[in-house]
Amino acid sequence: MGRSTGLAGPEGATADTPHLTATARDGDPEGPERSPGPGDRAGRPGPGARYEPTAPPGDRAREPSGTPGATRPADVPDAPDPYREAVERVGATLEAVFAVVAGTGDDTAALLSDAARTGRAPRSAVLAPLRPGLRDRLGRHPLVSGVGFVAAPGLLDDVPGWLEWWQRGPDGTARPLLLDLDPGHTAYSDYTHWDWYTLPRDTGRRTVAGPYVDYLCSDEYGLTLSVPVVLDGAFAGVAAADVYLRHFEAAVLPELQRLPAPARLVSARGRVAASTDPAHLAGSLTRGPDTAAALAGPPSGHRADGLRLLPCAGTPFVLVTAED
Repeated sequence: MGRSTGLAGPEGATADTPHLTATARDGDPEGPERSPGPGDRAGRPGPGARYEPTAPPGDRAREPSGTPGATRPADVPDAPDPYREAVERVGATLEAVFAVVAGTGDDTAALLSDAARTGRAPRSAVLAPLRPGLRDRLGRHPLVSGVGFVAAPGLLDDVPGWLEWWQRGPDGTARPLLLDLDPGHTAYSDYTHWDWYTLPRDTGRRTVAGPYVDYLCSDEYGLTLSVPVVLDGAFAGVAAADVYLRHFEAAVLPELQRLPAPARLVSARGRVAASTDPAHLAGSLTRGPDTAAALAGPPSGHRADGLRLLPCAGTPFVLVTAED
């Protein structure tokens, strides 16, 4: 999590996940955290896989294109589309991180809801019970480098702002992020203008901010996934998680490498998030094509200047590759 310095963009706010709402209610928060992983597709044919005829001559299905006389059982599906599988893998990778963020948001909403029943404004100590869960999520999800809750200014009675944030240190252990959050100090860290905070606040939707350089935590390229948390109809802050860009790229590269041509994942602002194209490295800025238009277009994507642009649904990224 850090300052975008112009590298993070408004791309990534998606409408398919509602905000996390805290209201004063009895009982525990609904259900345990779920964290589905991308997983492997067992038994999936690789690129170039061929179907051999197995049906008897009298029970032939349609002939595969370009193979006169070849037969295939009618119940055998078409070969998988590697482009579609690539964008699905990107979505699944980010959904696994959003599950971590949602769990943090649910825990925060429950604590704030309990505090609201006292009739007094909550204090920062109310959020201390989040810490075991945050450390546990860091330990169980290697793609996540930092996770926590960032309070809206004025939410807490004893401090002007607050980050209940834990991150993985160089030795792999979880540690808290300590910042100066006093507006009267010259070292004040004002987080209220960063995209991972402002976009969920302003849109009420979950967001993927970046890639951007995280000068605050790691000086590395990264992504921040965040969702708004609402208390009695008012914005209370965001639950969020950081992902190093190098870890994200490693998670999605296997699918990109299966494509027939070099490919790259590009944000609406032209920032490359993962690539098998040596001319477009992860973290670099491209000047074309118009990926923002591709994200706003149909799921089937479009072609321009000899390139195929396929939006990754539910993410701020477009898969860009040469036409077949």
